[in-house]
Amino acid sequence: MTTNSTPTPSKEPEPTKQPESRPVEPEQVHPPAKRAPQPEGNADVTRAGVIWVAISAGLVVLVLLIIFILQNEDRVTVKYFGASGELSLGMALFIAAVGGAILVAVAGAVRILQLRNQRRHQRAEPKAAAKAPSTGSKSSVDKTDK
Repeated sequence: MTTNSTPTPSKEPEPTKQPESRPVEPEQVHPPAKRAPQPEGNADVTRAGVIWVAISAGLVVLVLLIIFILQNEDRVTVKYFGASGELSLGMALFIAAVGGAILVAVAGAVRILQLRNQRRHQRAEPKAAAKAPSTGSKSSVDKTDK
């Protein structure tokens, strides 16, 4: 028989060495900065902030359009429903883009109105159902009792 001279490892955790603690000088201690409690979710987004971002983006696009119009000053003849006129290429394309944007805005407004109307009707249905009396349940109970 042979005996194992190596000790068996214990299952208890070994004590960890603590770092030496040094006294902290008063000028090194900083109180924690006070912060306002942050609510959960995306509460930092406000209507004013969204409007500001939209206006800023619109101004950038406007500046880019002005540059486009100024760089495309070649005169072109434009015909529309029998009428013809001459204007700069940049202005003609700008007018076409504005016309397309108006069509998209009208289609979007119609869809928004449809969704609002649908939501209004959905809210009205539960109120009407709550006011209406229930029918049929009492008469069937009366017939079985007799």
